[in-house]
Amino acid sequence: MAVCSVCEKKRVTGNNVSHANNRTKRVFMPNLQRVRVDTGHGTKRLYVCTRCLRSGKIKKAG
Repeated sequence: MAVCSVCEKKRVTGNNVSHANNRTKRVFMPNLQRVRVDTGHGTKRLYVCTRCLRSGKIKKAG
């Protein structure tokens, strides 16, 4: 579910690192927004990351 419909950006794993250098797993999630997008066949609601929205890779409906 947490995948950008345009660039396929998805979650990435890494570590929380404490001051004592203890490491525990964590997840970095993409900043997804649900937007109405104009496609060739009408409008659809897609999950798009903010990088794709800002760079104009999609045309918003409205």
